[in-house]
Amino acid sequence: MTTTGRPTPLPQDPSPATADTPQPVTVTDLAIGLPDGPPLLQRTSLGLRTGRITALTGPSGSGKTTLLRALIGDLPPGARLTSGSVEVLGQDVFALAPDALRALRRHRLAYVGQDPGSALNPRMTAARLIAEVAADPTPRAVAALMSECRLPEELAHHRPGALSGGQQRRLALARALARHPDVLLLDEPTAGLDTALRDEIAGLLRRLATHRGLAVVLACHDPHVVEACADTVLTLRAPAAPPSGTGVPLRKTRRPRVPDAPAAPADGLRAARLEVAFTHKGHTHQALKQADFHVPTGSATGILGPSGSGKTTLLRTLAGLQKPDAGTLTWNGRPLPAQARRRNREQQRRIQLVPQNPLGALNPARTIGASLTRPLQLHRTVGGSEMPARVGELLDDVGLPGDFAARYPHELSGGQRQRASIARALATDPDLLLCDEVTSALDPATATAVMELLTRLRAERRLSLVLVSHELELVTAYTDSVHLLDEGRVRMAGDEVSFTTQLT
Repeated sequence: MTTTGRPTPLPQDPSPATADTPQPVTVTDLAIGLPDGPPLLQRTSLGLRTGRITALTGPSGSGKTTLLRALIGDLPPGARLTSGSVEVLGQDVFALAPDALRALRRHRLAYVGQDPGSALNPRMTAARLIAEVAADPTPRAVAALMSECRLPEELAHHRPGALSGGQQRRLALARALARHPDVLLLDEPTAGLDTALRDEIAGLLRRLATHRGLAVVLACHDPHVVEACADTVLTLRAPAAPPSGTGVPLRKTRRPRVPDAPAAPADGLRAARLEVAFTHKGHTHQALKQADFHVPTGSATGILGPSGSGKTTLLRTLAGLQKPDAGTLTWNGRPLPAQARRRNREQQRRIQLVPQNPLGALNPARTIGASLTRPLQLHRTVGGSEMPARVGELLDDVGLPGDFAARYPHELSGGQRQRASIARALATDPDLLLCDEVTSALDPATATAVMELLTRLRAERRLSLVLVSHELELVTAYTDSVHLLDEGRVRMAGDEVSFTTQLT
């Protein structure tokens, strides 16, 4: 991996940093790797300044997350520094005693990772989660933080499970700001957010840096966010890696033509008048309201909608992971139990969910091979002696080398983990894949590669796809029809012009 050198100001930067601007973070010739494994970050230098925003860009696998975590002294399991140093607020983070490092993280540094929802206690409400770490835990201060991070007041009494992925991300940002840190580290802070919220968060970060005097560094694939708020950009590049960032290229074929779905007798998946509400201490949030939805056999169906509109709840309900309060599901005209545990083995096999966060499907304590073997064992799709070969086939299907079976999720880039998550879903030979924001934290080249992969698999396996995304152009390019979900209702299905009006 190479870099563009030390961070350089963007051309439109109106007030370049001066030499006497405080520099709370200095990274010098930092390189990180795994013993007998791939490099995670090659020599990189970086300097953060108070009141300034630095954006880390580059393809999946270039080391953005590794660099962010190095700033808090947290390396992936088994990884080590091969050169360089990290100095934060005058202290070498890798030379600090454990107690001193914990104090630095608790009071001076704030880190929001790519999957912030996993760090939120599922038993606590949003307000309690903020108050738990706040320098000022009073209800008034908590409410102000929620408002600043564009979290509706009524969500204060809801637990993380009742929040959308975008709301969880903003809640994690509110928790980070509640500590009044000196340095704010953000990994893909606008992933999974609609355009309006993305722009609001970019503006918020700009204000935080300017008015609170924060030093902010964010890993980001979105050029609009980088242009809107960054003073400085550092581009990381992975050497000898294909655009997809997988380590091996996809098959060099034309995009396959997906055959038309048969008219009969297969009807696919239907949902009728679905109702889902989340209630806590007398406060109710209606996630789905009389929602009707149909996925014809062999089709690719897109779902668009603003953050918090119920997209993830709809997918989880279709997958049987969220019990609806009312409504029915049918599969090819026959009743489908609402809960996955009440579905028979064949029904469970046919419908698979690819979550927004790949680590939700990949156990961090298991190798990729073990994660792929598990569904093969559960659904008995192949014999025990055939499982290693089947794991190799699944990896090949998604463009990953066979030796990735021995790797752990933390040893893979975001794009590679997403492919492994898709491979796990494919292990059961499903008829329907429900894909939740599978490209939201990927660079444009990797996102396109993942969508090309799904299109190829759809043609080869006659899969039906449901794709949830905030990216209008991507959805319309790779689906047959698009639905708009707003305030828990499926409002319409139509053309791109209509959706452009609705979503901006």
